Amino acid sequence: MEIELADAVAALRDELLEAAARGVGQDVEFKVGAVELEFAVELRKSAEAKAGFKAWVVSAEARGAVEQGRTHRVTISLQPRQRGGGDWTVGRARG
Repeated sequence: MEIELADAVAALRDELLEAAARGVGQDVEFKVGAVELEFAVELRKSAEAKAGFKAWVVSAEARGAVEQGRTHRVTISLQPRQRGGGDWTVGRARG
């Protein structure tokens, strides 16, 4: 299975939003700290990519079929923030 790196990050954003929605009104909330993501990526030349290359996340199964020299390990650290600033919490009251 292969997905674009941007889609993997978007899926994480969607999951955080879902967790926050489920936590509304709960007595306990969680401050979201740094989120570390580690991927095996394959860089491919693409006419669509502005820089000429696009990063694709590859699963462990697919990685075996790709030459080792063409895959790279990438770690991304994200700090979720609310729009306009402030810490992101799961379980916060909206209003």
